[in-house]
Amino acid sequence: MKSLAGWLLFAILFSGLCFLVYVICSHDFRWDAMSGHWRSLRAGWLLTLGISFVSLLFSLTGASILAAGRLSPLAPTRWLATGYVEVIRGTPLLVQIFIGFYMVAHRLGLESKFWVGTLVLSCFAAAYLAEIFRAGIESIPRSQWESGRAIGLTTLQIYRHVVIPQAVRRVLPGTAGQFANLIKDSSLLYVIGISEFTARAREVNSATYATYESYLPLAVGYLILTLPISMICQRLEARFRYEH
Repeated sequence: MKSLAGWLLFAILFSGLCFLVYVICSHDFRWDAMSGHWRSLRAGWLLTLGISFVSLLFSLTGASILAAGRLSPLAPTRWLATGYVEVIRGTPLLVQIFIGFYMVAHRLGLESKFWVGTLVLSCFAAAYLAEIFRAGIESIPRSQWESGRAIGLTTLQIYRHVVIPQAVRRVLPGTAGQFANLIKDSSLLYVIGISEFTARAREVNSATYATYESYLPLAVGYLILTLPISMICQRLEARFRYEH
């Protein structure tokens, strides 16, 4: 019965994929309208790549600090980290970009749109990643902690040798999804004048009125950025597989 359901699901998904490919391939595209605009799209893609890479590094650092704060035995630290996470997750990214650039950065005298946008994006992603990390650490059974203490490990040694290696595999799927969302969320930075990939596609579409020809490369470009993350996380999941 399970095998039949599996084959039925496969048939539905495969049929849908074939229909999508047929619809796209049968469309009468005007690729000649894109001549002279490929360089602009490439520049936007490279800028999105740079923003995404730096934001990934910053968000990982911030998420680690926030997760440590959420798990801290010191109540004020825990409250502060919890408050930050809840405020960031409870408000739209678009609003945070406006506040971060036009209010905070302006008051501090920061004029680089690239760095302000990257920092806002990093702060946003860090709040979500922190909860993923916290949940992964707290999912480790107490027996693992007690076993570590029984053989004389300190708290830091238990984190390093027992908890984190097991938690890494548990948080990888959620982390990969958040990384992919971060890359796609970078498209909102056009509101502060950053000519990233999506902004360039919008400009090309306005100039050529070739909507499909402008946005299909956009989809492919984002896939090129997000698929490697998924593949790397799958490899890491296999590497961090432990027998219980």
